[in-house]
Amino acid sequence: MSEAAAGAVLPDPPGPAALVERHTVYACVMGSRAFGLATEGSDTDLRGVFAAPAPLFWRFEKPPGHVEGPAPEQFSWEIERFCSLALRANPNILECLHSPLVTHLDDTGRELLALRGAFLSRRVHETFVGYARGQHKKLEADVRRHGAPRWKHAMHLLRLLMSCRDLLRTGRLVVEVGEQREPLLAVKRGELSWTEAEKWMHRLTAEAEQAATRTPLPAQPDTRRVEDFLVGVRRRSVA
Repeated sequence: MSEAAAGAVLPDPPGPAALVERHTVYACVMGSRAFGLATEGSDTDLRGVFAAPAPLFWRFEKPPGHVEGPAPEQFSWEIERFCSLALRANPNILECLHSPLVTHLDDTGRELLALRGAFLSRRVHETFVGYARGQHKKLEADVRRHGAPRWKHAMHLLRLLMSCRDLLRTGRLVVEVGEQREPLLAVKRGELSWTEAEKWMHRLTAEAEQAATRTPLPAQPDTRRVEDFLVGVRRRSVA
């Protein structure tokens, strides 16, 4: 850093909306539209990653780890927070990285997408199935209280378990449901009984368990490679 830069007065930090608008490196559509499960009236869920300039971290008040908005149904993560969650195999974050509907991508975003394989590890079995079990308990509570689950949530739970099983089998995360679209939409419409849907959930969970025993995924993600990427992003923002 030059002497002039070292002695410069830091500008006032931008607000959350400005961070997203000025510093987004990757943006995509998620939810039903990305999964291939959209129907008439489906929301458009916007997700993104922004890289806050490094000088903002020199202040006592740090940039936010995530920002809601400014558009409706829009949610963005600061790049370090995003990478940290991805290394922990957070299902929502990993699927965001693999959305087929990319709406914005700069050079840093391309580097991030090139790292997708570095985030994947056998941890996905624990995190995906663990999340699914939590959702299953909520659906069981709905059945006890109301006689039926929230069928849309049941559909997405099944979709997540399919994604987990196939990821463990192949080492590749595919977000789109493909030929499973109609069977899953039948669940959303309540055309299966809860007993049938629950049997399907248990079968998928067992298939994921079996796939985990011989998955091609590594035991741990490539944390060093991701960290080197983040260091480069921060350095470039103060050059």
